This record gives sequence, C-alpha cells and structure tokens, in this order.
Amino acid sequence: MKRKFLDCSLAIIRKNDSTIDDVKLEEIAYGLEGIYLTVTKIVIIFGLALILGIAKEVLLLLVLYNIIRHTAFGLHATKSIYCLISSTIMFVGGVFICEMIQIILPIKIAIAIFCVICIFKYAPADTEKRPIINPKKRRRLKIISTISGIIFTFLIIIFNSHIISNYLLVAMIEAVIMIHPYVYKLFHLSYDNYKKYKVAENL
Repeated sequence: MKRKFLDCSLAIIRKNDSTIDDVKLEEIAYGLEGIYLTVTKIVIIFGLALILGIAKEVLLLLVLYNIIRHTAFGLHATKSIYCLISSTIMFVGGVFICEMIQIILPIKIAIAIFCVICIFKYAPADTEKRPIINPKKRRRLKIISTISGIIFTFLIIIFNSHIISNYLLVAMIEAVIMIHPYVYKLFHLSYDNYKKYKVAENL
C-alpha cells in the first residue's frame, strides 16, 4: 500500500514538473513516506483509542509529548511496524498509566527535575538520516526544549490535584526516553550523529 502511494504520487509530480532531478525526487519521496507513515499510524492509534473510549486522553498525551518532542527530537524506529507498536504502547498504554498512577508531589517534582536535566544534557537528539549539524540550531533547540521542560514542571506543581499533572509527567518521561543515549544504545542506533560531520569538516 505504501509503495503504491509513493509510486502514484511521484508519477504525478514527474508528470507536472519535468525539471525535477532524481536527487530532489528522492527528497520528496522521503517526505511523502514520512507523511504516509504518520497518517496511517495516527489512524490506527486513534481507531484503537476510539474503541477503548480514550480518544481525548490519547490526544492530550500526544499533544503534550510533541510539545517537547518537536524541539528535543529523538530516535526513530528503523521499521514502520516497530514505530506503530512503540507509539501504541506510549500513547494508548501511557493513558492507562496516567489514569492509574498516584504519586506524591515531592516525587513528581524530583522526577520532573531529573527529566529537565536530561533534556538540557541530551536534547536535541538527532538521527543518522537527519543529523542536526548547525551549532546555532542545536543550541536554540536545546534552550527551547529545556524551557518547555521547566514550564511542564511548574504546571505539574500547579495541577498536582488534577490528573493533568500525571499526563504532563508521563509526556516528559516519554520525551526523555526518546532522547536518552542509553535507549539509542539499547536499539543499536547511532547517537550524536552531527559529530561525524564535525570530524569530516576538520579533516
């Protein structure tokens, strides 16, 4: 299905613009593949969430997670099926964790502070396919991600008596998991990919 979607889309692009070279076409294909995988993943996850009656909760956790993920980045699964499984566990399973856990405020604050430290230390975490080479961009993304983590921590304290506090905390934890070098190592993925380019530039 994915192959058919990509082939049809690229054929239409070729037909409408004959000036596009193979390199540009490959870039477009990569973007289209990302869109396809994202849309199909969302459809499946929210389909399951609707069946379980937790669509709003999944949406809330997804939005909170992506606030940090958007600038902290993090690892990507090597296969679409792995991505689907991990995303389902994170967002559908994450909702059930948010609904069940009962943690006293001091422990929540301690976990949140640990997450902020990890975000400051490890964000942005790039991938082999998308290394973040520009030092200014990396610094900007790190600052924004860290500020987001600090804001989340204050919101956790403010909303401690409400379940939203759990969603904020779980979203932070999941975002940190995705950028931590030990998790990259666990899945045998290359970490700090931008350094390869810095070395190449110095040769």
